[in-house]
Amino acid sequence: MIATKVAGRGKMIWLRKDASKTRQSPAQIAEAVEASLRRLNTDYLDLYQLHWPDRPMRIFEGHDYLHLEGDSHPVHEILGALGRLVADGKVRFVGLSNETPWGVMRFLRASEQHGLPRPVSIQNAYNLVNRSFETGLSEIFYRERVSLLGYSPLGQGYLSGKYEGGALPPESRKTLFDRLGRYEKGNGPRAVSTYVELAKRHGVDPAQMAIAFAVSRPFMTSVIIGATTIEQLRTDIAAADLTLSDDVLEEIEQFHLDTPNPCP
Repeated sequence: MIATKVAGRGKMIWLRKDASKTRQSPAQIAEAVEASLRRLNTDYLDLYQLHWPDRPMRIFEGHDYLHLEGDSHPVHEILGALGRLVADGKVRFVGLSNETPWGVMRFLRASEQHGLPRPVSIQNAYNLVNRSFETGLSEIFYRERVSLLGYSPLGQGYLSGKYEGGALPPESRKTLFDRLGRYEKGNGPRAVSTYVELAKRHGVDPAQMAIAFAVSRPFMTSVIIGATTIEQLRTDIAAADLTLSDDVLEEIEQFHLDTPNPCP
């Protein structure tokens, strides 16, 4: 399956030919999909996703909704642009990403009201220290069948244990870019260390425990993994065959109740 995204509202000017800020206007969506088709050397995309909302809002590093004023392209206009791509055979299915329950329901309503493509999936972060999908969005999965493509199951590598004790492995994301702040604030470090220690105490690889937990969720369609080395890839893939014991799952759940979602 070939899947990619088009950026929503943002300040990134290097994604557009004219160096304009990213928006989900019909023109930018059309330009973006053509560029993706060329780069991927394909005639169509199996899944085309809206990378984040076009409306102004805080997406990361916060539990509460922070209202920000600003314009956005109407949902039916955005979905209409995607519908034209489906009609032209350039896209087979459409999906959302980094979206809220309100946003998902707005797209579903626009699909029904205007006869436009129905979003089939949502690509949001999901891991042991960020299970926010379970509040609100999981009900949409059960009632509307919009399933989760969970990204960052290892919390950008933290849940593998490789950063424990202040370690900085060569060529790791934190070593190269140091942009992983959400896992280093508040209860984040304590939660990560607790899950790493829990896995080791039960004789399970921490990375495999984290991935296996995400895979086991009933609303999960696919867990998105990333690896720098073949060894990491083998470890990640092997997690698909791991079934976590009831004892492990019970400890995970108990700690989650005590320290829920410290790294949103």
